[in-house]
Amino acid sequence: MALISEFKTFIARGNVLDLAVGVIIGAAFGKIVTSLTEDMIMPVVGLLTGGINFSNKFVVLGNIPATYKGSLGDYAALKAAGVAMFGYGAFVTQVINFVLMAFVIFLMVHFVSKAMPKPAEAPPAPPPGPSEVDLLTEIRDALKSRG
Repeated sequence: MALISEFKTFIARGNVLDLAVGVIIGAAFGKIVTSLTEDMIMPVVGLLTGGINFSNKFVVLGNIPATYKGSLGDYAALKAAGVAMFGYGAFVTQVINFVLMAFVIFLMVHFVSKAMPKPAEAPPAPPPGPSEVDLLTEIRDALKSRG
């Protein structure tokens, strides 16, 4: 029962819940950036490079099975057939995806930090004065001088 109680305490911590929310939002955000890369940016890059589709750029490293009947230029079909390939086009797409995601996250953090109110500065420390010991010594000396 102590283990269950500890687990409940662990889960109830705010930072664990924040992390869970962050992971879920991050996964959804990753899909958006992947779509941006694959559906919007890479077609423009392909247009600028004369119609090159980077997702189908690869080098065959292994033997193609004799039973394979598909196109020798179809990366997905060759991959499904178990052919060893160096898929540099898919890698380039993923690198662009990563750079875009990192840039968008940077912009979000930058603008959120600008939009958030800055924490109030701590009030200045009071000027140094006599310590409690000094005050008690003064009181003792004043009482001695009276009597």
